[in-house]
Amino acid sequence: MIQRIKKIFIGKPLPNWEYKHQRLSKKIALAVFSSDSLSSVAYATEEILIVLMTAGAAALSYALPIALVILFLLWILILSYRETIKAYPNGGGAYIVAKENISTIAGLVAASALLLDYILTVAVSVAAGVAAVTSVYPGFLEHKVIIGIVVVFLIGLLNLKGIKESGVIFAIPTYLFLFSFMIMIGVGFFRYFTGQIVPTPAETIPILNGLSLFLLLRAFSSGCAALTGIEAVSDGVPAFKTPESKNARTTLLIMAGLLTFLFFGITFLALHYQLTPVHDRTVISVLAENIFGRTPFFFIIQAFTMLILFLAANTSFADFPRLCFFLAKDKFLPKQFMQLGDRLVFTNGILFLSIASSILLILFHGNVHHLIPLYAVGVFTSFTLSQTGMIRRSLKLKQKGWKHALVINTIGAIMTFIALVIITSTKFMSGAWIIVILIVILVLIFKKINIHYCSIAKQLSTSNIKAPIDLRGNRHKIVVLVQSFHQGIVKSLRFAKTFSSDVVAVHIDISGAERDRLIANWERFNPKMDLVIISSPYRVIIPRLMSYLDKLESEDPKLNVTIIIPEFVPKKWWHHILHNQTAFAIKAAIHFRPRTSYISVQYHLEE
Repeated sequence: MIQRIKKIFIGKPLPNWEYKHQRLSKKIALAVFSSDSLSSVAYATEEILIVLMTAGAAALSYALPIALVILFLLWILILSYRETIKAYPNGGGAYIVAKENISTIAGLVAASALLLDYILTVAVSVAAGVAAVTSVYPGFLEHKVIIGIVVVFLIGLLNLKGIKESGVIFAIPTYLFLFSFMIMIGVGFFRYFTGQIVPTPAETIPILNGLSLFLLLRAFSSGCAALTGIEAVSDGVPAFKTPESKNARTTLLIMAGLLTFLFFGITFLALHYQLTPVHDRTVISVLAENIFGRTPFFFIIQAFTMLILFLAANTSFADFPRLCFFLAKDKFLPKQFMQLGDRLVFTNGILFLSIASSILLILFHGNVHHLIPLYAVGVFTSFTLSQTGMIRRSLKLKQKGWKHALVINTIGAIMTFIALVIITSTKFMSGAWIIVILIVILVLIFKKINIHYCSIAKQLSTSNIKAPIDLRGNRHKIVVLVQSFHQGIVKSLRFAKTFSSDVVAVHIDISGAERDRLIANWERFNPKMDLVIISSPYRVIIPRLMSYLDKLESEDPKLNVTIIIPEFVPKKWWHHILHNQTAFAIKAAIHFRPRTSYISVQYHLEE
């Protein structure tokens, strides 16, 4: 039944050889890996204006210079990540770069920062998409959290269909968003150059804070949300068609050009229309209304803004599971994150991301402005560590063109570190401290997981075993659990006798009548093995069984015990509900006993 449901929703399983055909062309990859960066223009300008307006209307004029500084930083990062893609064509991004060139801890810090950023990207993007909906239909405000969670799981479901299939689905709205925004900005610039711009009637903005350097730095840190998602292309290089590195570098340049045009255009027009953020509407919706009025194109802009914001989460769904794969491969995350699902995607990573981002939406009530202070700290941490790692790599290897790469990465490292300090200090009390603490916690968890896997490898190692192997072991005893006498019990007794002569049947007596019937059948059928009756006046099975096993093992320190658990299996799944689950409880109790194993012997029923 589960397989049929999976087939309906995500499609038929794909064979391993199909993996190479799941690679992405540049057109599809641009939609998959750039939707996060491109969608940030829908709220980055607004976040700058929200901070500046606390210093009064005059302070809003600083929005454009701040946007230009952010765009300068963008291009430094783009050039830096082009060098990273060239050096690491197999992907891995900041985690691999920092781990290989700085230290394992630095790599884990970068990975922690990126994982948190991907989770926040989903939450922020979806919350912003819901905000675009409620800007047109305010009645949905009270349901915004539920809408956000539904959208997250729909995107997750689409990603479970496979990266190629989901990429094609997401490409259409991404390109429609780009086309509609280019028209809006183009019309806006045409009206500016022809003197047709009519500024919004000025509103009195109360001055809550004086204009200061700290306020400008806060506005800059909020606007840096526009830079999130830039590392996505370098993390996902293996997803591109061959030549992977060249295609990824080209896609990165195209993304940067589009982001520059959109971010600059929206900020420029917002200032000249004298727009200010309002409680129940986004700056984009107000700008579109000023340019087009309440015409169909206004609603088209809102619809495509909503779609790109929702689909921006897809960048995280493309990269989060891949980063989890690299961490699991290095034994810092559970190995389940390495497993490819039916559609050749990392299913467990997709499911984990869906759940984590939904929890964030619930905790922060789906409010973009509450989530933004947590944003960008993680991504700029990974930026800085990645650039620093590339500097050390250039100095160590000194390959062709290393001086050029060194200059670019040095500038990138210095600027991203300055930006990180600004973002962390200005947003620390607003919520950035949560990210700092979570990064530390995640690094500790990664180390604990790694210690566990290393310990297992050491204990399972055969290096201390001499060849040839002596297979003679300790004494072994088989214990068959017998609660009554039926054909399933007979099958279990036969099974036990096939590989050991030291077999004993054990009955936990919780009902005198059942005990008497069992003894009568035992004498009648005479299975030729001892039957041990253990009294349980308090009608408990597991504690009495454990006491019996403790007694056996204490009498012989070299004794190993295997419990045979008879189980009958009903034909229909719902029949299981009609029977107790004692066997599962017994297995769970035995599972953690060092010298005890269990074997389940199943007897399948016909009806």
